[in-house]
Amino acid sequence: MRRPLIALAAVSAAVALAGCGTTQPAASSTGASTRAITLTDASGTKVTLDGPAKRVVGTEWNVVESLVTLGVDPVGVADVKGYKSWDTAAPLTGTPKDIGTRGEPSTDTVAALSPDLVVATTDLSAAAVKQLRKIAPVLQVRSARSADQIGQMKENLDLIAEATGTTAKAAAAEETFDAKVTDGKKALAAAGLAGRRIAFADGWVTGNQVSVRPYTGGSLIGAVNEAMGLKNAWTLKGDASYGLGATDVEGLTGLGDVEFAYIGNGEEADDPFADDLQDNAVWRSLPFVKKGDVHRLPDGIWMFGGPRSMQAYVDAVVAALTK
Repeated sequence: MRRPLIALAAVSAAVALAGCGTTQPAASSTGASTRAITLTDASGTKVTLDGPAKRVVGTEWNVVESLVTLGVDPVGVADVKGYKSWDTAAPLTGTPKDIGTRGEPSTDTVAALSPDLVVATTDLSAAAVKQLRKIAPVLQVRSARSADQIGQMKENLDLIAEATGTTAKAAAAEETFDAKVTDGKKALAAAGLAGRRIAFADGWVTGNQVSVRPYTGGSLIGAVNEAMGLKNAWTLKGDASYGLGATDVEGLTGLGDVEFAYIGNGEEADDPFADDLQDNAVWRSLPFVKKGDVHRLPDGIWMFGGPRSMQAYVDAVVAALTK
């Protein structure tokens, strides 16, 4: 399985959200009026728009998911093919232009789209943001925050909604997410799984060595698991932004009796847990492997996504653990 690329740089800037009208309405030639919007983004930059952004470019998959959730069809998306493969919970409904990679969007391609707004994350390099700001206003949201991943996810959605005039849709999406988590918690409790220990991870192979990336309680997946009444089995410390750790097969021996879950992708050549470790003595000796408590969840659930991805995750975990 190819490791899903996600930057792990810790972000120290706090996100301040201050959406408000700042100018008097300006009449257009058709008689309609618009009000300028000024927001403070995650980098502390004030972003001013003439009105709700309509032509929007997204440089990272989580912000693209937010746009789709809010009913805004982005005109440009980084790595369209990758998004379609990894984030099926919020499918693209338009035909956005591929603007290049998530780490290095093509400024020429973005400029040709004449966007009202570019939505990026704090993982995008300062140099790239500087170039994009020469083209259009850039709104940065904080990529992740291990101290409160669910709160950060909602805060990001709210900020993008302020910029696109879709705050009611954001509120509805968050309400739906909360209800899904509540239902998932009830279903797990009814199945006698309240407090059940779970270890979510992903993995990849380098030089015949399987590397494992644990999603600790500080990850978005970990936060959703705990909100459903499950207990995160990982005891190691994750990074300050994403709550992700690093280990190997031997590092799994301390987990004990747990539910082990991961998400694969059919576009990848192999599955390290099902394929590369099938003859590994350490892997085969693990209690959860012996008991059959290893769950490959459905493809296309983006582990760093927004409310829709996490709703899909809730459904997948409940189905896997209660079958």
